[in-house]
Amino acid sequence: MNGTVLRTRRLDLVPLAVAHAEEMAAVLADPALHTFIGGAPLTAPELRARYERLTAGSPDPAVVWANWVVRLRDEDRLAGTVQATVTDGGRVAEIAWVVGTEWQGRGIAREAARGLVDLLTTQGVRTVLAHVHPEHAASAAVARAAGLTATEEREDGEIRWRLGPVRP
Repeated sequence: MNGTVLRTRRLDLVPLAVAHAEEMAAVLADPALHTFIGGAPLTAPELRARYERLTAGSPDPAVVWANWVVRLRDEDRLAGTVQATVTDGGRVAEIAWVVGTEWQGRGIAREAARGLVDLLTTQGVRTVLAHVHPEHAASAAVARAAGLTATEEREDGEIRWRLGPVRP
């Protein structure tokens, strides 16, 4: 799953590599990206260290970390990331996405998240979850476009969105 390059209409979702850290540090440099999730942008060396941990894989053999960078094909530039943490024997995935400020408002996150959900469900994932801050309307729109529905469940103040269980 994580070694798969996924092509959508405009995007290539490319498996995350440590070599992406420099370009992604620039993509993710806007502090506004952290308005709803907290924290601050990571420097290129900090991002490189994070990517080293992510590409090494989960220390728990029952958990799969799958991470991709989002490359806008026409511009040949990275624009964001999508990720999935797959558990429960490959049946449940928690997903997340982020698109750099410069590329927002162009449907990139929607297209990437939809492509990710399609890949996951074809790979046997039956339930897809995402957590969205209740005031983050753009992220809620991405979740909805990816086929998820808001639930009444909350985790760390965020709304849990769900797709599934999907039948095989």
